[in-house]
Amino acid sequence: MKPGLPALLALCFCLSLHAFPQTAGHPLADPKILGMADGKWRPDPALHVEAAYLPVLYPSSHAANLDQLRNGDILCVWFSGSWEGNSGVGIVMSRLREGAHRWDRTVLIDRRDGFSYQNPVLFQEPDGTLDLYHTEQVANAGEANAKVLHLTSHDNGYTWSQPEVLFDQPGSFTRHPMVVLPDGTWILPMDIVNSAGIGKGAENNYSVTQLSSNRGKTWKECKMSGSQGMVQPTVVLLAPGHLLAYLRSRASDFIWRSTSADGCQWTSAAPSQLPNNNASVQLFRLHDGHLVLAFDNSRNLRKPLSIALSDDDGQTWPWVRDLETGRPGFGKQEQTPKVPGREEYSYPTVMQSRDGTIYVAYTYRRQTIKVVAFHEDWIRRGSSVGLVRGRSKVTAARGPG
Repeated sequence: MKPGLPALLALCFCLSLHAFPQTAGHPLADPKILGMADGKWRPDPALHVEAAYLPVLYPSSHAANLDQLRNGDILCVWFSGSWEGNSGVGIVMSRLREGAHRWDRTVLIDRRDGFSYQNPVLFQEPDGTLDLYHTEQVANAGEANAKVLHLTSHDNGYTWSQPEVLFDQPGSFTRHPMVVLPDGTWILPMDIVNSAGIGKGAENNYSVTQLSSNRGKTWKECKMSGSQGMVQPTVVLLAPGHLLAYLRSRASDFIWRSTSADGCQWTSAAPSQLPNNNASVQLFRLHDGHLVLAFDNSRNLRKPLSIALSDDDGQTWPWVRDLETGRPGFGKQEQTPKVPGREEYSYPTVMQSRDGTIYVAYTYRRQTIKVVAFHEDWIRRGSSVGLVRGRSKVTAARGPG
């Protein structure tokens, strides 16, 4: 429905491969990673898991989300272009067909010159309709003008409708997947960014949930209590009448948590003992009822990227294992340049397929999206170099002070 790789971006991509930006003497872009970005599953010797680097369409990639369709295919969507916030940054997708050993080539779903798209989320309805939600903002104008667009597919994501504006309140942002209550109510977690970005003024950002009881025809917005400075809520249904949300903190202190009985009235957000570096985290409930949480185990760098496991509804997190510890000698200075290859492992998305495999996809140095696959026991057999080491019964919330 949209044109293929624009000639200008293709030229920029080729130039970026030869430029290899450097910081403090370190080359940032790694040609070996781009060489492996073909979607093929390979053993990861450091992790002892299978890993795939998804095919690169544009120079920069960020903010993936995973979903398994009813036909067994797994889709990964993210935003990609010259750089976040720039004109023409679009929504792209790669598909892992059921039984395949390689992800398909990355394809463009949606883009618009003069605008920058972000944070795609997939949701397949009971009748098979596939919904895609993502943000749109005026290019290089900051995030406070963002709105949320909606597209649909009736052929499992091979073709898509034209985008329509769904939520037009300025600063509306998606990030995490839909939750469906036992009565059929849809809950779309969102946040309102009333600042230009994640720095000055972001302490006034807040989180909301959008609820629909008629399959998305109409929506009711519910502000999450005590969520000022807390964004990107990731929500799971623990049991009927018991929802749990974890939130990103603009203060770079802790992951915050909130609970709800109906998805609209939320307890005031309270800090957990898990660190947060003002970057996205994602929570997922496994088939056996255990919870996994993918997050940056830091209050500063976007590394290490870790996954934690809880067997008591998030009251404690006894097991934490690193997915990425980063390159030795690369620190804050190598994380800040706005170029592909910078030292960043972030914005994880986690899901469990019907066969029990856990998949985590995440931003890999902004060069590509990396996907790793493992089983639950793998988490129990590892450790972390981050602030939370695991095996210490990290509790869900700290006391006063």
